[in-house]
Amino acid sequence: MRKFKEALCFDDVLLVPKSSDIKSRQEVDLTTNLSDLTFRLPIISSPMDTVTESAMALEMYRAGGLGIVHRYNTIDEQSEIILNIREEMEETSNENMCKISAAVGVGDDYWSRILRLYESGISILCIDVAHGHHSLVEAAIKRTKDRFGDNLKVIAGNVATSQGYRDLSQWGADAVRIGIGGGSICSTRIQTGHGVPTFQSVLDCSLIDGACLIADGGVKTSGDIVKALAAGADMVMLGSLLAGTDESPGSIMTAMDGTTSKIYRGMASVEAQVSWRGKASSLEGISTSIPHKGTARHVLRDLDQNIRSGLSYTGARTIREFQARSTFIKQTSSGLSESGTHILRK
Repeated sequence: MRKFKEALCFDDVLLVPKSSDIKSRQEVDLTTNLSDLTFRLPIISSPMDTVTESAMALEMYRAGGLGIVHRYNTIDEQSEIILNIREEMEETSNENMCKISAAVGVGDDYWSRILRLYESGISILCIDVAHGHHSLVEAAIKRTKDRFGDNLKVIAGNVATSQGYRDLSQWGADAVRIGIGGGSICSTRIQTGHGVPTFQSVLDCSLIDGACLIADGGVKTSGDIVKALAAGADMVMLGSLLAGTDESPGSIMTAMDGTTSKIYRGMASVEAQVSWRGKASSLEGISTSIPHKGTARHVLRDLDQNIRSGLSYTGARTIREFQARSTFIKQTSSGLSESGTHILRK
């Protein structure tokens, strides 16, 4: 009989409050690093076609985080988006021109796409693959680093295990996306039977020295972001929390009752696959609509304040201090129920 290891999700744990002398959330510094690049906000918008194009990338830049332009378009279309972002940034400041990012896959045109994107102005490349612990990803990382060195930072993934994280780090990735099957519109675990809860993956990978660690998937609330950072993540990638905003791609739909919404879909959904490559070869995601949320600026502002509050409950002024001071406890299903606003359940 094979041995089983228990794996924890975000909802399975809570952070224990600690003594604090922090008088204001503004004392908390959320600065983090991706290689030698510094970000004021440890949040990355996901490279999905209903999350990040030029408007979202620019809003993430203004907020101090990072936006990664999705790859589900032609090379010309993706390059034009990057050029638009670059023109907008040049009008304000050259300080953060080093923080323009786009995603590629590992298909036949990936190298042509990388060369064009670099020419257009990216300085951070995301090698965006559902199962990143793969020989094709290894080849893509090494080829990119051999050609560009530190002139092009590489984010790679996704992986779910410490071995995957170790390997991608050793192959040359500057940052690794941690999490398989945890996205709100992802059905990989149901369709394939594979995956590890993202919280557990982050815990496991944080025990190893390696690249910048990006928690990706399963994050539903600002509290989950706080837990991911405490578990060892340097940054957290968001999809659903930023989808449905003014800056996410897609039009606003108005229902008969006056409510508004936008489409949010997994890139392995039938709808997304047919849209960008004309056919569906897997069924590992869904497409749905979510309520329109207004501006991403307001969403990011609220997340920023809540994350600062999270660190203050542990008495930590920086992410590194927070990770050193944090203590987790496991909660029961009754604890999870008590954690929510439950007055309306009576």
